[in-house]
Amino acid sequence: MTRPPRQRPEFFIRLFFSEQDMIGPGKVALLEGIARSGSISAAGREMGMSYKRAWMLVETLNGMFRAPLVESARGGAGGGGATLTDTGRQVLALFREIEAAAAEVNTERLAALREMLADAPPGNNG
Repeated sequence: MTRPPRQRPEFFIRLFFSEQDMIGPGKVALLEGIARSGSISAAGREMGMSYKRAWMLVETLNGMFRAPLVESARGGAGGGGATLTDTGRQVLALFREIEAAAAEVNTERLAALREMLADAPPGNNG
């Protein structure tokens, strides 16, 4: 899946809990996709990733925290699906709050950095 060109500078946060345990924009987007679609595979497709990759990221996320972030049910006659657990919704909300607070406190610094950027052709701002 090809991403559209960035129209504006973006601010991303990645939190490292250890050398192997981290959460950032990709995992958060996957969690949001699962919450929206009720499906790990659909959330992965939205992001242009394989079913296997989406499942591996969910397994990683579930293993990082004391309680799982995503619960899934196998497909079949009754259908499958996935939902965020209470912990998953809380982790997602906390991450977005950290991200918003960091962006807010750094608004002027980010603007100053943007002012220092060399002119770039439209659509090549990232």
